[in-house]
Amino acid sequence: MNVTKVLRAKDYPRMPWKNGGGSTEEITRDAGTGLDGFGWRLSIADIGESGGFSTFAGYERVITVLQGDGMTLRVDGQDTPPLLPLEPFAFSGESRVTCTLLGGPIRDFNLIYAPQRYSARLQWLEGEQRFFSSAGTVLIFSVTDELVVKVGNSASQLGRHDCLQLGGNTGLLEVSSNGPCCVIELTAR
Repeated sequence: MNVTKVLRAKDYPRMPWKNGGGSTEEITRDAGTGLDGFGWRLSIADIGESGGFSTFAGYERVITVLQGDGMTLRVDGQDTPPLLPLEPFAFSGESRVTCTLLGGPIRDFNLIYAPQRYSARLQWLEGEQRFFSSAGTVLIFSVTDELVVKVGNSASQLGRHDCLQLGGNTGLLEVSSNGPCCVIELTAR
């Protein structure tokens, strides 16, 4: 049974970071509470200063700068190229990671998932798009003030940083959007 939920940015609960160094707005997750028990979680973090990231053993992470000049990461002793807005970067949740901000505070978008429980695909789309997905869960995250997402015959209006969550999919979904967004497809293993 397909379940469609529109998640509004103004309603996202704020949670402390696992390492205590800041806070995150949690968009959605598959299960669990706090920082435990989830198979996947989507969130937005506000990073005000350079510093270390929390570790998530047994998880993979994909991070994307949403706002601000960007950052570089040092992942297990290796420096990344500059991570600029809407350029995703994947790394192991077990890695030792520190960030250096390139100009000032940033907001970033985070997918954390357990690869032994889910396969994940994340892509940033620009402009008008139409795609098909057979993933069990499809998340469409808006980075514009007015995004219309059509799934089959139904349409949802999203604002900046709102998210459309399509769950329980067992067939082939036809999805179209009229502007820039991130599409995340998660399939249980």
